[in-house]
Amino acid sequence: MKILKFGGKSLSNGEGINKVVSIILDKVNHGEQIAIVVSARGNATDDLEAILAVASKNGNYKPLFEDFKKYQQYEYQDVDLSEEFNVLEKLFEGVSLIGDYSTKIKDQILSKGELLSAKLLTAILIKKGINARFTDSRELIKTDSKFGDAQPLDSLSKKNVINYFKQNNGSAVNIVTGFIGSNSKNDTTTLGRNGSNYTASLLANYLDAEELQNYTHVDGIYTANPDLVPDAKKIDHLTFNEANELANFGATILHAKTIIPLLEKNIPLRILNTFNYENKGTLITAHSNTGGIKTLSVLENVALVNLEGRGLLGKTGVDARIFRVMGDNDISVSIISQGSSERGIGLVVDADKATKAMIELEKEFENDFYSKDVNRISVTDDVSVISIIGQDLSTFHKPYTALIKNKIIPILFNNTVTGKNVSLVVKKSELHKALNVIHGEIFGVSKKINIAIFGHGLVGGTLINQILESASSIEKRKDIKLNVFAIANSKSVLLNKNGVTPNWKNEIQTSGVLYTIKDIIAFANENHLENLIAIDNTASAAFVENYIPLVENGFDLISSNKVANTLSYGFYKKLRKVLADNQKSYLYETNVGAGLPLIDTIKLLHLSGENITKIKGVFSGTLSYLFNNFSSKDVPFSDILKEAIDNGYTEPDPREDLCGNDVGRKLLILARELDLQNEFEEVAIQNLIPEHLREGNVQEFLTKLKEFDSVYDKIKRDQEPNHVLRYIGELSGDLHGDKGVLEVKLVSVPKETALGGLKGSDSFFEIYTESYGDRPIVIQGAGAGSAVTARGVFGDILRLSDKG
Repeated sequence: MKILKFGGKSLSNGEGINKVVSIILDKVNHGEQIAIVVSARGNATDDLEAILAVASKNGNYKPLFEDFKKYQQYEYQDVDLSEEFNVLEKLFEGVSLIGDYSTKIKDQILSKGELLSAKLLTAILIKKGINARFTDSRELIKTDSKFGDAQPLDSLSKKNVINYFKQNNGSAVNIVTGFIGSNSKNDTTTLGRNGSNYTASLLANYLDAEELQNYTHVDGIYTANPDLVPDAKKIDHLTFNEANELANFGATILHAKTIIPLLEKNIPLRILNTFNYENKGTLITAHSNTGGIKTLSVLENVALVNLEGRGLLGKTGVDARIFRVMGDNDISVSIISQGSSERGIGLVVDADKATKAMIELEKEFENDFYSKDVNRISVTDDVSVISIIGQDLSTFHKPYTALIKNKIIPILFNNTVTGKNVSLVVKKSELHKALNVIHGEIFGVSKKINIAIFGHGLVGGTLINQILESASSIEKRKDIKLNVFAIANSKSVLLNKNGVTPNWKNEIQTSGVLYTIKDIIAFANENHLENLIAIDNTASAAFVENYIPLVENGFDLISSNKVANTLSYGFYKKLRKVLADNQKSYLYETNVGAGLPLIDTIKLLHLSGENITKIKGVFSGTLSYLFNNFSSKDVPFSDILKEAIDNGYTEPDPREDLCGNDVGRKLLILARELDLQNEFEEVAIQNLIPEHLREGNVQEFLTKLKEFDSVYDKIKRDQEPNHVLRYIGELSGDLHGDKGVLEVKLVSVPKETALGGLKGSDSFFEIYTESYGDRPIVIQGAGAGSAVTARGVFGDILRLSDKG
């Protein structure tokens, strides 16, 4: 025999009850021997409680009661439910007259939900030609007299069930009321929370059922609550121990008392979806072939009671006193965590019991306050508990590190005696985000990276398109989901928690809104976005002021903007301290050499203890193009410069390239990677613009390009034979000291050297070290261009995404 239990949502009007009927018909037609246990239909139990509350205050409960009757009768007017309705009417009248009720009366009222449900389903099945029998579990399940949470009398209940099913089973399908029983005086009792499931598991135990099938409105048990974690996956198989842990830590679909009768007889429990009958659901058995982490369970509506005091450390009997207080006041403790510091003991209790727990503990430890052994007893409200079922402490560092990286600091954690389940207490406001962070870290789902991009010009726009075009393949290859949730310029921002579309350019024009950086931080918090990255593709010194608040609010940083690394050394160090304090990263590989792996190489050499003695190279793709072509062609300098301008190789005002400041900033960035404390003002920069052309507007400057020719023709003529001109940056001097020598200058080098052989607009770098002597490490390649720079920024995104 199989026991089928249907929940309230499964039995609701319309699709629900029709699905239940079709499932039962299918089982019977396939010759399966079944018994059915039902909950109250829809929200019947809650509705009855609401009517009871109104009646007890002498309120007008009758309209609510009429609505209740209409729902229960629905389209089934030919089914006689008058007996239950009449009893309810008399009970509500009595409560209204007296203005109060007992738990005994409440049990009588609430029991009617299951009785109505079972009678209605029986009648419908009989009309469909099924030999169905209404079975009142009050005749079978005998309990003590603890109304509201009665405990079954096991041997008597078992005897009743076995005898009843011997007499009445055969070809009949018994439709059994869940949730209710009766005491020795035949007074109606209810079995408390999860009572209908409990009824079903007791029947399965007593009848040695083949399987208990629990039909709900979900496909089974998930790795997390799908309402909180969209990426949650259905679990195919759990053990009873794992299910019991889930039940203890808040899984609403299970309850510990439901599991125990099944465990005793090793009867499988299958969680199924009434509305998706073909799905095989989640099977729960004594053993499982798969180990590891199974699911995340949540306890809400809890509070943390803290006892703090240095005098508690090592003092015997403290725990016994605490638990005596809890027991005497019927306060259940779900988690206890004991620390070795001033915070002695933390207890997680139901939120509505927390104040009472604190008051009673203060009474118990009154003398300890006077002796200063106890400093404080307090309550922390608005907390939640996340339990990682199957978590081994040996790998707990992974989800814990992911939480810290996302600025979620657990208030406390503990693990069970088995060492296979870990529970964390977090602020309730952080629950949603914490669940997604942990889930993304420990289950085989894509790790979601939420990206805000500031600046959508050539580099920024190219980057956005690169991400959108590559996102799908990256998710397949690397299990990383890149989600661009914000695109901003200096004035407006486009926000979408699910990610922008390829039509983002038009959308920012039509849907962009004015913003401050606080608005973007608030949006990320409100939508519980994890693994945050802010990307600065501007050239703005003003935007750099946002770096520190972004880091302090959980963002890692990536920048193609060189400004932050070339401001004062004081700001440079302050930013790095904030990054360290918040355990955040700042990547800026494209600051020098665009997509070339220059900064990483220098960092690695420096961190490994290699003594770098000099760095020199061509840092500007624009100036590389100018002097490579000018040196190899017999044409005036102004012709090459005009060609570069016409091809878009220079800034709109070419003087920004020709003044050398950009090369100076790049050189300074490299110097600071070696822990040198130079300031930008200390970089000796040779300005390539004749002095009289440095002022004035751009248009006027562009009419005077030929005035460069006499200057540079002379420089070119005055070189030694077989030499060429290169505009370089050079870092030298005592690189072990506080400051190095930084020079940006035009030099003449032999044509046959690596530097002299440079072509096109390539960047070129030589890194001289003590180990390599006069044979430098050479890095050469495309050092400019929006596509190359964007690809370099993209590389930084993927490196950050892989981290931790």
